[in-house]
Formats: sequence, structure tokens, C-alpha cells
Amino acid sequence: MSRTATGTATGTGSRRFGWPVWAWGLWDWGSAAFNAVITTFVFSVYITSDSFGPEADTSLGWALAGAGVLVAVLAPVSGQRADRSGRPTRWLGLNTLVVVVLSAALFLVEPREDLLWLGLLLLAAGNVFFELASVNYNALLHRVATPATVGRVSGLGWGMGYLGGIVLLLVVYLGLISPEVGLFGVTDADGLDVRVTMLFCAGWTLLFSLPVLLTLRDAPQEAPGRAPRVGVLESYRRLFASVRDLWREDPRLVRFLGASAVFRDGLAGVFTFGGVLAAGTFGFSDGDVIVFGIAANVVAGISTIAAGWLDDRLGPKRVIVGSLVALVVSGTAVFVLHDGGRGVFWGFGLLLSAFVGPAQSASRTFLARIIPAGREGQVFGLYATTGRAVSFLAPAAFSVSILAGAALTDAARTDDAQYFGVLGVVAVLLLGLVLMLPVHAGPAAEERTSRTAG
Repeated sequence: MSRTATGTATGTGSRRFGWPVWAWGLWDWGSAAFNAVITTFVFSVYITSDSFGPEADTSLGWALAGAGVLVAVLAPVSGQRADRSGRPTRWLGLNTLVVVVLSAALFLVEPREDLLWLGLLLLAAGNVFFELASVNYNALLHRVATPATVGRVSGLGWGMGYLGGIVLLLVVYLGLISPEVGLFGVTDADGLDVRVTMLFCAGWTLLFSLPVLLTLRDAPQEAPGRAPRVGVLESYRRLFASVRDLWREDPRLVRFLGASAVFRDGLAGVFTFGGVLAAGTFGFSDGDVIVFGIAANVVAGISTIAAGWLDDRLGPKRVIVGSLVALVVSGTAVFVLHDGGRGVFWGFGLLLSAFVGPAQSASRTFLARIIPAGREGQVFGLYATTGRAVSFLAPAAFSVSILAGAALTDAARTDDAQYFGVLGVVAVLLLGLVLMLPVHAGPAAEERTSRTAG
């Protein structure tokens, strides 16, 4: 049985994961600071509160949509630069460091209307660099996993992200948000409890990013970086050329890249706007949102790790399609039953949480199983680029749906029609599902899945 440079078995695979797998997964654990606390359950709820003025929720949607457009422009340049230099770990480290700095800078956002756009711009910039870091992180999956273990390794990474969110949300809730006087004498005056939480998140991200950066170092033979840098236009020319070449070799791969780009943006929208809806439509307090976030991450973590097992045995497409169907049904139920109060959001919100992670993880493993040998970096770069190219869809659909709902219901304020935003996210998920249905894994991937199951 051969081994890679990182010490991961590349034969039939082992049931026990070595340190490189855990080091890789710890980046997902650390990413919970940005995903769970900043983007979903704490800062996004804080920035859309009444202290920042009316229509802050639609402004959040537009800011994140703008970030998605910017990522679509930058991802081809960033991804190709990392590939051509042979330094994916270095670029992962640099982009993660920028996320850390931007997370800490959120401390400056006091609860005042004139600081709304400072907070939104910092949050949007953080999203841009977080997504760019994810490009390099996903491309490292083939270094730590084998065809026989890729489903479990990917599921472990997503699961660790959710479990890390549980731990971090508990620390934040018990130490800073819930007490009248929290750690270090912090209170909620001038939003200090939330702002100090941002500093804590910055430290958390930095700490748990170090293992993968120190373990999966760029190989010396890949490091010279003699290839010339290219600009945005040339990067896009090469991007389209790569897609054209892949279409000739394997049209199914290109179809999957398109379908996954859409439904992955819908999946991101579920968590991005979940906390905002809980507070704005269902009347959750800041503490209630965090408690829900803890429960949601418990459910998501367990379901994602379990889905990794199903992925290796049933195949990733079944996991993706089943998850998307459940998400569309659950999201529609939240909209239809929104007058039912908190119980509706608790029930269907947790159901939504149970299927987001499995779909995300299975999407990554679906691609890993069908990538032509030796083209992992290029195709994962395309995976990131195509996904980010439409990452404005869910935020824009959220904001447009709220505006349409306000017009249809003659609402005095757009905030009163916030629940219509759910339909925007559901529409993106449904479109992704329709595009995914005709995509087949192909005989090679099915053979690998059946061999693993056996």
C-alpha cells in the first residue's frame, strides 16, 4: 500500500484517519468562527437590528450579493496563481490571515446607523477572502483522502465545522452574550458583548488554521513559481478554455459544475439568512438565536458525519438529491407556516440544518470521484470559480423576494415582509435540484462507490 507525502494511505484506504486528515479538518473547525458566529448567528443578526436603522436586512443581502460578484472576478486569478505557483497552502494561509484581520476589525462597528455600511463592507470583504481561502482548502482534499475514503474525510471536515460551531457558540453565549456582566467585565452597552465576540472569533480562526498550514506544507519541487502571473482577462480566457476542454472530455463534469454552483449558493443562503429570519420574523432574542445556532450545529454536525458514511455506500448523488428535496420542502414550510411562531422555526429550521451539511459534503466528494487523474487542482479551482460566479444569487434572491413581498402585501416597511426572503433561497435550491437531476456520476465513480461499500 503506497502513501502520499502527508502519510495518508492511497491504496484501499484505512478506517482510521491519520494526523494529516485531522489537521485538514481543523481548518473547518476554525472556520466556524466566521461561518456560524459572524455570518449566521451573531454579527449578521446584530447588523440587521433596529440600532442600524430600517431596511438593514435588505442591505445585508445586497452587500453579500456584491461580495459574490467580486469573488467571481477574483477567484480565477487567485486560483490559477496558486495552481501555477504550486503553493496552495501558502495561499490558504494568506487568505485566512486576511479573514482574521477583518474579523477583528468588526470590533469597530458600534450600534449606530452611520456605521451600518462599515459593518456590511467588512462582512462582505470577509466573505470574499473566506471564499478564496476555501478554494485552496478544498484543493487539498486529494492530499489527505483516497477514492475509498473521500466521502468520510469530506464529511468529517464539514462535521468538524459544525461541531466547532457548537463549542464556539456555547463559549460566546455563556461567556459574553447571556450574562449581564460577562468575561472581562463585558456588558451589552454599545454592543460591546458582540464586538468582543468578533475579537474572540479572530483568535479562534487563527489558532485552528495553524495545524493544516504547518502539516500540509507545499512541496519544495512545487515551490519555484517561475510561471508568469496573469491578469483578470487572461485568467478568464484560460478559465473558458479549461471548461471547453473539459466539455470535450467529459460533459457530465461541466454539467455538475453548473448545477452545484447554483445549489451550493442556495445552501449557503440557508445558514447566511437563518439567524436574520429567526430574529426578524420569529422574534428570537440575540440569546435565543445563539441557542438555536447551537442546536442547529449539533444536528448539522451529526447528520453530515453520518451522511459521509452513506456517501461512500450509496453514492454522493443520492445524498445530494435527497438533501435538496428535503430542503425545498422544509423551506417552503417555513414560509407557509410563518404565522405559527417560534415552534415552526425550531422544527423546520432544525430540519433544514440536518440537510445542508450532507449536501455540501456530498457535492465535494461527487467532484472528487469524477475528476480525471492528475487534474485535481485545476478542476477544484473550476469548482470554486463556477460556484463563486453565482454566489450573488441567494443574497439577491433574498432581497428581491422581500421587496416583492412588501409590494404584494402593502407592508408599511420591508422588514414586515422579511419572511418572503425564504422563497428566494428556496427558488435557488429548487433550480439547483432541477439542474442536478440529469447529472450522472458515471461508471468509474459508481465502481469506486460499490467497491468501497463492499
